[in-house]
Formats: sequence, C-alpha cells, structure tokens
Amino acid sequence: MELDEARRGFGKMGFGCKHYRRRCRIRAPCCSDVFHCRHCHNESTKDGHELDRHAVESVICLVCDTEQPIGQVCTNCGVCMGEYFCRTCKFLDDDVDKEQYHCKDCGICRVGGRENFFHCQKCGSCYSITLRDKHRCIEDSMKNNCPICYEYLFDSLRETSVLRCGHTMHLQCFHEMLKHDKFTCPMCSMSIFDMEKFLSALDAEVSMSCIFSHGFLMPSLLAYVCWLVQGWIVCNDCRDTTRVYPGMAGQRKCCHCQSYNTCRVAPPVLPA
Repeated sequence: MELDEARRGFGKMGFGCKHYRRRCRIRAPCCSDVFHCRHCHNESTKDGHELDRHAVESVICLVCDTEQPIGQVCTNCGVCMGEYFCRTCKFLDDDVDKEQYHCKDCGICRVGGRENFFHCQKCGSCYSITLRDKHRCIEDSMKNNCPICYEYLFDSLRETSVLRCGHTMHLQCFHEMLKHDKFTCPMCSMSIFDMEKFLSALDAEVSMSCIFSHGFLMPSLLAYVCWLVQGWIVCNDCRDTTRVYPGMAGQRKCCHCQSYNTCRVAPPVLPA
C-alpha cells in the first residue's frame, strides 16, 4: 500500500510548463503534435489556430513516456499525472493550492475555491461572492477581449476585475491604467471610482475661478447672450443630458448626478 502511494506521488510538482505543473503532456488532436498544455500549443502555432480542450483524447506520461487515453493515473507506471483531474475539461494539474473546481455553467475549470465564487447567469461567468448582488450585470461581459491588452477574458489565466459599470478587464491592466491617470472605463467612459470627494474639491475650484474671473454676478445682457449660444452635455456616469451655457461656472457639470465626467453632444431633437 505504501509502495503504491509512493509510486503514485512520484515526481509531484517536478514536471510541467510555465502554465501548469503536471506529469504528462497532451497530444493535440488538431495537429497531432505533443505539448505540455493547450496554452503551450496556442503560443507555438504559426497559423493562430487554438486547441479545443474538450477534444484532447490522449496523453503521454512524463515518467515512463507511455501514450494512453487521458486519465489521472498512468496505466503503465501507476504515477498520478495530476493531483487535480477533470474528465470533462481533460485537464490535469499538480498544484492543488490553486483550489481548482469545475463550473458546469462556465463549462470549464476555475481556480480560487468553489465556495468563494458564484456563477452570474447574465454575465456568463464566475465572480467573487463579494460581488453577489453588488455588481452591474452586462450580458456575457467576460466573453470579450480585455480593452487594454485584447486578450480573451473568459478563459484567461490572469485575474480579472469587474468595474462599477459592469465591464471587465485584467486586474494587472486595471492597475496599469491607473498609473497613466485614466479613471474611466475604456469601454463606456463611466468613472471607475466613487468620485464624490474629488467632485467636491472640483466644485470649490470652479467656484473660486468664477469669483476671480467676474467678481460679481453675470449681467443680464451677458446671460442673454449665453442663452443664445447654449449647448448640451451628456454625463458618462448617469447618461443624462444637461443644458449648459458658455462662460457659466461648472459648464461641464451634470446637473443630475453632479459629475464632471461629461462630453459635449448635439441638442436633443424635439418631436414635431
């Protein structure tokens, strides 16, 4: 019994690639070549074709070099080729500290522990339980490319972040965006933080600017001229429109949510 256990655990964490630790390689059904994992395959192909994880049928044991139908234990030497094994995804991994689990709704294996995640049916992916009933749903939001690096998010190995607007991106890309002083979603331009303190400071600055510029209230004639050349802005945070006047204090400010995250738009078309 002890001998069988020793044989089964031989070489654990000693084999694999930069993506996964496992004691086998897979044969790609699309090109019949052998790779450590599907990511190694996808990174090496010149024509850009990708390996379908569910189509893998055979593996090669790295301990005894025996090719065999995919399974957890080598049929020849008895070594465990992966402490975690998912028959649905044809996936093996020795590094069980990742707390892998298979999500039936996603159709793939995830990491981080099943108890720490829930599957959002509308967003179409697993999110941290801290976001349950606390995020804005966007249909299939994870089945898109990261707006910064353009890598497909749904099965990416890198951690993702869900923004206030519901759009998603890699957490690493999110931090890089902040380093470049970008504080709005690259997809919809909504603010990514609660900007209340910043807006209060900006209000005070605009107010002081108005005092030093005019020193008194706008004369009625100037107000009338401004009314003639009035414009409109749309708020990127609440999506409401506001009428503004050139020269008025806070002419970029939304009158509905008080945000300055706005842009100029054409005036609304009124029904005839």
